[in-house]
Amino acid sequence: MNLKNQVEWALHCCAVLSNLPEGRYLSTRSLSEFHGVPKEYLGKALQALSKAGLVHTTLGPSGGYRLARTAGQISFLDVVEAVEGRKSTFQCSEIRANNPCRPKGACDDRPCAVARIMWRADEAWRQSLSAVTLADLQDMLQEELSPELLGKSFDWLMERAS
Repeated sequence: MNLKNQVEWALHCCAVLSNLPEGRYLSTRSLSEFHGVPKEYLGKALQALSKAGLVHTTLGPSGGYRLARTAGQISFLDVVEAVEGRKSTFQCSEIRANNPCRPKGACDDRPCAVARIMWRADEAWRQSLSAVTLADLQDMLQEELSPELLGKSFDWLMERAS
């Protein structure tokens, strides 16, 4: 499985947005500068989050993004599906039908074992991501990052928040 870069970027942006005080917004430009990623591509990820209802956006010179729900109400799966869509990570193309040893016109009554295993793995992956929220991520970051880095990052972002 190979997810788009925008998934990583969207998750990091949501982590940042989850720290914004009520009524404050961050622009695509500030978010792209903070994360060192191209503004144009990050904008597409942020638009996907907006379309999915995960972030609010405002237009204009003081426009930007903020979470539409609390951090505890947004799961990693919500963000992944906003950017990647809800399609399965495995698409079965029924190559078993190409087996030259199979009888002509043979019809299978259920999906192949490979597809069933992969779909179960996809479901387990989705369940795992749905069990982790942005609030859980915030708790992890509070434990793992130094108070100095957290403080400097917060100050940097607040200088740019509208």
